Amino acid sequence: MPWDIEVVDGCAVVRMNTNKVNVQNDRFFADLHQAFDCLERNFNALPVVLTGQGDVFSAGIDFQYSFEIFGSGSEDKVREWYRAYRETNLRIFRYPRPTVAAVNGHAIAGGLITALDCDFRVAARKSAKFGLNEVPIGIPMPAAYVEIIKYALGDQVGALATLRGKLYPLDEAERLGFFHEVVEPDRLLSTAIEYARCITPDCNTAYAMSKRALQDSVLRQIEERMSTLDERLTSGMSDAGSRRAQDRRRQEIMRKG
Repeated sequence: MPWDIEVVDGCAVVRMNTNKVNVQNDRFFADLHQAFDCLERNFNALPVVLTGQGDVFSAGIDFQYSFEIFGSGSEDKVREWYRAYRETNLRIFRYPRPTVAAVNGHAIAGGLITALDCDFRVAARKSAKFGLNEVPIGIPMPAAYVEIIKYALGDQVGALATLRGKLYPLDEAERLGFFHEVVEPDRLLSTAIEYARCITPDCNTAYAMSKRALQDSVLRQIEERMSTLDERLTSGMSDAGSRRAQDRRRQEIMRKG
């Protein structure tokens, strides 16, 4: 089912619903692009609020889907996986209208990066986990994502979140600055809409140009580092040690399941 898009108080509210916890795989990537195609075609003057369902914003990459690719021994498959994943994040990051992540629950690994792609982040005050745990499970953090993480969180917190790979409860995530505001669950959507409506539609050009100027150095770095550091990802993701860590994570998931 494609993602739901509903106009609420002058905002396009996009509800991710690819699967129960929005794990990110080829279907998720396709749904995201379909949603943003629709936004550009039918709602291009409106700001965007992106949210999940239930108690999960997004649980990050689909381990079964991704680990099979990493372990395939095919550099072409790994390269294509990363290209598709990168393009979904850049699609949100570069969107010229105000974008707000209404974080309704857990946002882990790639799920948190999806939230960081947005201009603003509002979280519901509930028990949930947030963090970038790619490195401890044997997935090198792509340089392109590091640039987005540093842009959203700053160098110091970005480095801590990326390298330590810890999953934080809400209070610690709030203290580290993952969110611009934390509100009661019943105020999540209305508060996110307030952020999204920070400008009137006649200021869309001013917003888009200012956003592009703010992101210019980041996008230049992404372009440069994609052709240097990220070219090495294929070997790093399939490294023997990385594969052992990935298999360990896969076994943990199977035991919990």
